[in-house]
Amino acid sequence: MISADSRAHSGSSWSTLQWQKLTGAVRFAGGFSKLSIDVFRELFKPPFYPSLTLEQLLRLGAQSFFLVAVTALATGSVMALQFGYGLSKFGGTLYTPRLVALTIAREMGPVFTSLLVAGRIGSGIAAEVASMKVTQQIDAIRALGTSPIKRIVIPRLLASLIALPILTLFADYIGLFGAMVVSMGELGINKEFFLAKTIETLTMTDLLTGMSKTVVFGFFISITACWKGLQTEGGTQGIGNTTTWVVVTSSIFIMISDFFLTKLFILTVYPRY
Repeated sequence: MISADSRAHSGSSWSTLQWQKLTGAVRFAGGFSKLSIDVFRELFKPPFYPSLTLEQLLRLGAQSFFLVAVTALATGSVMALQFGYGLSKFGGTLYTPRLVALTIAREMGPVFTSLLVAGRIGSGIAAEVASMKVTQQIDAIRALGTSPIKRIVIPRLLASLIALPILTLFADYIGLFGAMVVSMGELGINKEFFLAKTIETLTMTDLLTGMSKTVVFGFFISITACWKGLQTEGGTQGIGNTTTWVVVTSSIFIMISDFFLTKLFILTVYPRY
């Protein structure tokens, strides 16, 4: 039998854990907000470092293209297969291009691209900034009279805000290409019909709203990674914990914020069918 002392100890441990989670969430919210305010305060003040931004843009964007392209191609192919065979039971196979086009442009393209970037780039930014913090490079930057926000945070933020929408646009087109190939080979839909229905269905609003989601996602990924990296302590173990925390937190935010952004666009800009 479990003694009363054991039950009391378990209850006390559970309360302590819950309190730590609550204080951690409050600390993150305050730190995230403060860093965001500091970034906007220094964003338009000289000196500027365009070379650092370009370097991060190449690292974040160009080096992520292959991963995004492969994922988009597979996603578009699977979606066409699922929608096609699902709709064939009701004689609606010819609606596959419409459904796939809207789903990729509005949801799958932005969300999958952002999740991949959060896993690859978010963890990379966090690990890089955390390494600089642990090895006291950030203290050295401050000692030289330079703002770490100007040299570390802002270039990575700008690169994320530029790279993510561009990667999403490529992901949309590659995903549609994969869907077209599968539709031709598996569903008996010819290329001309698929392209005609896709062009007829998609509007600039669909593409732009999907890309605008990634601006929000990119802001959160980069600020979260930089903030957590700047708070890192404990050497190599601290760096590992930081990268894991950033990937999990960014992914959760992407999924939650996607719902609210989609609801907002449905109420404001998406056409009524």
